[in-house]
Amino acid sequence: MMDIPSADHASRLAVDLRSDTVTRPTPEMLARMLTAELGDDGLEGDPTVGALEAGAASMLGKEASLFVPSCTMANLLAVLAQAPRHEQLVLESSAHMYTSERGAATLTGVFYLGVPGQGGAMDTGVLQETLAGGGHKLRSALVAMETSHNNAGGTVLPLDHMRSVSDLARQYGAAVHLDGARLCNAAVALDVPPSEIARHADTVSLCLSKGLSAPVGAVLAGTRALVARARVLRRMVGGTQRQAGVVAAAGLVAIDAMRARLAEDHARARNLSAALNALGGPLLASEPQTNIVQVDVRATGRDSAFWVAALEGAGLRVRPWGAQRLRCVTHRHIDDASIDQAVAAFDAVARSLSRAAAGQP
Repeated sequence: MMDIPSADHASRLAVDLRSDTVTRPTPEMLARMLTAELGDDGLEGDPTVGALEAGAASMLGKEASLFVPSCTMANLLAVLAQAPRHEQLVLESSAHMYTSERGAATLTGVFYLGVPGQGGAMDTGVLQETLAGGGHKLRSALVAMETSHNNAGGTVLPLDHMRSVSDLARQYGAAVHLDGARLCNAAVALDVPPSEIARHADTVSLCLSKGLSAPVGAVLAGTRALVARARVLRRMVGGTQRQAGVVAAAGLVAIDAMRARLAEDHARARNLSAALNALGGPLLASEPQTNIVQVDVRATGRDSAFWVAALEGAGLRVRPWGAQRLRCVTHRHIDDASIDQAVAAFDAVARSLSRAAAGQP
C-alpha cells in the first residue's frame, strides 16, 4: 500500500498552486477599498471606476476602457461589439476563448473557428487561407490572440508574430482582439510596456485578479466609440455594477503597483520546473516563460486525477490539465519555501509510487 502523507500534514504545508486567482487583496488594496470615493456606475458613474478605466486605458495605449466583472465578460463584449451575427471569429485552437468560452456563441451568433498553432501562436499560413474565404465559407470578422497563453503553459507570443497576425487580419478587413488575461505577465517576460503588446489589437482584455492580486474584475480597452458600444452591451448581459468603486479601488493598486513583482513569480516558476526535472524520476516539467508550469505525469503510470489527490494529501494543491498533465501556477503568496515544499510533495508521492511498484511498504 502506498504511504500517502496525512491530511494533517497537508494542512500544515498548505501550498496552493492551482491558480494565480487564489491571491488575497494586499493591505494597500484593502485600505483603498475602505476609502474609495463611490457613485452609481449604472447611473451618473462611479469616480473610482472612472479612474481605473482611465488608468488601464493609458497603460494599454488605448483611448478608453470599460470595467467588467470578469475577463470572460470582457472577451464576450469584444466579440459582440466587433463581429456581426453569422460571421466568424478565428483563433488558435487551444486558446482559452476557444476551449473554454466558445459557448458564448449562443449569445453572439458568431461561429468560433480554431486554427492549428504551436506554443499558442497560430499558423499564419492557415490563418491567411481562412481569412481569404470565398465560396460557401463564412466571412471572418474578428481574429483573436492570447498572451500569455494559458493552455500552452504560459507561453508568450513573439511581437513579430502578433504583428503578422494583425497585418493579415487588417488586409482582409477583420478586426483583432487580444485576450490579455495575463498580459502583464507577457509584458514582464518580454521586458516591454503592456502598450507595446496591446498595439497589435483593436481591443484588449486584461484580468485584474490573475497575478495582479485584485479580488475581482477585468477591463476591456479600445477606441472610445467601441468602448461606448461595449458599455451598452455590458448592460444587456447583466454586467452593470453599482458602487463598483469598492472593487475598482483594488484594481487601481493592481495596475499601479503589482506589475513589477510578476518577475518574482516567473523566477519561482523556473525554479520549480528545474527542481522537478532534477528529481530524475518519471515526472517531466515544462520550462516556463512566465508563471505557469505544466507537469507531464504519463510516465508514472497514474493519471492526473490520482496525482491531484495524492499531492493534496502531501499538502500541495494543483489542477489537472488533461488526463496526464498537471498545472502549477506561481503567485504572490508563493515564496521560496513554498517551492521547496511543493517539490518535496511531488517527491514524496513519486517515492511512494516507486515503493508500491517494488512491493515495498
